[in-house]
Amino acid sequence: MNSSNHPLFEALGALQSLPPSQRWASIAARAIKTGATCEQCHALWEAAFHDWKSDDGPPPIWTPSSVDVARANLTEFLAMHRLRDLPALRHWSTAAPADFWRAVCQKLQIRWAEPPNHWLDLSHGLERAVWARDARLNIVLSCLPELQSELVEASHVAWPAAEPLDPQRPVMQWQSANGPLESISAHQLARQVQRLAVHWQAAGWSGRRVALLLPMSPIGVAVYLTALYCGSTVISIADSFSAPEIANRLRLAEAEVVVTMDALTRGGKRLPLLPRVHQATDLACLVIGAVDGRGATDWDGPWLSERAIGLRSQDWDWNDWLAQATNPSWGSAESLPTSAGLVAADSPIHLLFSSGTTGDPKVIPWTPLTPIKCAADGYFHQDLHADDVVAWPTSLGWMMGPWLIFATLINRSAMALFEDAPLGSDFGRFVQDARVTVLGLVPSIVKSWRATRAMEGFDWSQIRQFSSTGESSQREDYFYLSWLAGFKPIIEYCGGTEIGGGYISSTVLEPNAPATFTGPAIGLDVEILDVDGQPADEGELYIVPPSIGLSQSLLNRDHYTTYYAEAPRSPSTGRPLRKHGDHFRRLPSGYYEAGGRTDDTMNLGGIKVSSLELERIINRVPGVRESAAVACSLAGGPDQLVVFLVLVPSTEATAESQWLARLNQAIREELNPLFKASQLSIVAELPRTASNKILRRTLRDQWQKAGAAKSD
Repeated sequence: MNSSNHPLFEALGALQSLPPSQRWASIAARAIKTGATCEQCHALWEAAFHDWKSDDGPPPIWTPSSVDVARANLTEFLAMHRLRDLPALRHWSTAAPADFWRAVCQKLQIRWAEPPNHWLDLSHGLERAVWARDARLNIVLSCLPELQSELVEASHVAWPAAEPLDPQRPVMQWQSANGPLESISAHQLARQVQRLAVHWQAAGWSGRRVALLLPMSPIGVAVYLTALYCGSTVISIADSFSAPEIANRLRLAEAEVVVTMDALTRGGKRLPLLPRVHQATDLACLVIGAVDGRGATDWDGPWLSERAIGLRSQDWDWNDWLAQATNPSWGSAESLPTSAGLVAADSPIHLLFSSGTTGDPKVIPWTPLTPIKCAADGYFHQDLHADDVVAWPTSLGWMMGPWLIFATLINRSAMALFEDAPLGSDFGRFVQDARVTVLGLVPSIVKSWRATRAMEGFDWSQIRQFSSTGESSQREDYFYLSWLAGFKPIIEYCGGTEIGGGYISSTVLEPNAPATFTGPAIGLDVEILDVDGQPADEGELYIVPPSIGLSQSLLNRDHYTTYYAEAPRSPSTGRPLRKHGDHFRRLPSGYYEAGGRTDDTMNLGGIKVSSLELERIINRVPGVRESAAVACSLAGGPDQLVVFLVLVPSTEATAESQWLARLNQAIREELNPLFKASQLSIVAELPRTASNKILRRTLRDQWQKAGAAKSD
């Protein structure tokens, strides 16, 4: 049946006296019940909004009902603080940031060992704000209050009483490759952290820098929480990186020991990981066997694994380590961590990596306050409740891995973890069976689903909302995503590792239009400036400090130079602005659309990488004189990597397709197999500034204009 001939078009005609949003809400409900296809629903959506002003951006696909509004965390918070509406909350959160974040910490029940003497110290300027001065805490106790009684007994700290919680409440839904769906309770996770903490301390790892190359699995989450609980500084590295890139990150972060797996399971295949780690470092490795994928079947016993393979003399097998850690020669293992896990509010607890505009990635410290930003965004924007199950395909090596841990556990939600790639029908069935209520994604995953239709046919009616981050999305893809769950909202969420979450997002109190944001993240403000540094509706978006979550230091760069030195001051207030490098457009409706990066970094499949990192690999390919790696996008969709290549003059003539294959092989082997150049252009020279800098923006504009002309 042709989409425009669907019987509901006649019913839609009878609704023309209603406002467009009500027309669509009524017809969408009927379309879902009758099993209308996505194409039919899209035609009905366009017809329902036939009189919509296109300049306002896309019309909404979802409008909150009175039930949605009543249930929302934002509604609760507004009532608690006697605020009349969302604009009033936004104003309070930026006009009185200390009062706002104190209230957020109270709502999230953050457990302070020593509360702040001074919530916000601006004596050194907004660019160098100091939050929670003199405070000390162990953030894991805010994630798992079940651990508190054990630590109280060991440390004699006068902890405030935690809100009574059911220790059997689920905190994880987990499915290994080809395994059954299993549930892990708060008591079971807390017990594992307690057990591992004894061994961790006995091994002498408290206070040391420990690198984790682990997927998002129950053991991975438990190891991560244990390291923080014991006062170690975690260094998380994505398990997809090549050996040279792993080595570089271990060096930059000054790692002392590594925890990893011998292999990963992807697409039903066993992919070796340990050989890459061994190629990268001589550091001792604690290795978890990967055959089972999660460990022992008894969640209440020690989480064991299959025996690891390919170990060196300085390595430990996970099971042997658990046994040897009780050996007196390792030191005392009779008590749980005491003061080791209590750190100052500005102490680094986790080192992450984010690409910038120089070759080496930035090393970004997260402090115990960064998880508060993660949890606050989960509360205000993802609207997480105690009965929610949250799935977000990611890894510990990217910020969304720890974000998921903190956002769910502090909000008392459960996380849903799936061992394999989220592209096939097995993942769709997992979302259905795990009763996932909030599903986070990157747009490239949705694009794949739309092409393969692999997620159709599952019952996703339990999903309350989606969320999206990592790269720009396309309206058609996200209409399709919303349709998969019976037209649920998609919370767009844009931020960064150095923010600990988002700086612009959507909420469930506002109508939801695909591929748009409704405003700054609660607790932040933003300004858009044009190339002349003047307020504009389209241009580079800058963050207005201060806020909890914003980084205050970098391990291998000057923080002020990186984020503030080249940023203009606000033309309206004169306040300093913080540079992030994203291009945005503010629509007449007040909503926002993302336009990609303004600097020389890009998001490929949700992973941030710099042009220089890619060019460093490409330029080593024989026959290449120089290159420019550029992120290009058509119609506001995800970034595609386009490479402009200048060859050595004597290079033998070769088809561009062969060069593309060579470059992708080099990128796959030497950087990351998840990165791939989509197109290549061989040019005589690269455009440059007077100071000899490559004009990547010029190349990007030329490619996008050519692509738009072809599509016309």
